[in-house]
Amino acid sequence: MNTTPSPDAQDRDRDAEGRARNARPRDGLGRPLPYGAPGVERQPEGVVRTPAETLAEAQALLDQGRPFHAHEVFEDAWKSGPERERALWRGLAQLAVGLTHAARGNAKGGARLLRRGAGVIAAEQPAPYGIDVPGLGVWAEELAARVERGAGPVDAAECAPRLLGAP
Repeated sequence: MNTTPSPDAQDRDRDAEGRARNARPRDGLGRPLPYGAPGVERQPEGVVRTPAETLAEAQALLDQGRPFHAHEVFEDAWKSGPERERALWRGLAQLAVGLTHAARGNAKGGARLLRRGAGVIAAEQPAPYGIDVPGLGVWAEELAARVERGAGPVDAAECAPRLLGAP
């Protein structure tokens, strides 16, 4: 049996640990661009942040129209946080991916993920860390309905949610 990787597998982009990682640049919505094209800086993976740092960084990315990158910040919290908070961070990541799909023009996928994420975080009562769970639920439903009505791709920065309630 030949166990030598194919030339294509040997040429794959790899991270420092040898895992396959696509090194192509990405646009603000996370879409791969051709090698050598200017892209936006990618979020580092596996960063452990406090909940406040996670929310602040994700909000800044959402405000910049970069929900795909905000999803990666939430994913770090989901993977590194305490078990009891994983559903919250996963739900927030789903909201960010729903906005990503809506901004890319994928109405069906965007609406589905927006509603799924809102459903996941709705169970988080009382809302921890000042997260505006009810407000995010309203935002997600309104945006899902808007994209389903055929509004076309939305402007991700213009439609960015507010993660935290009023102080």
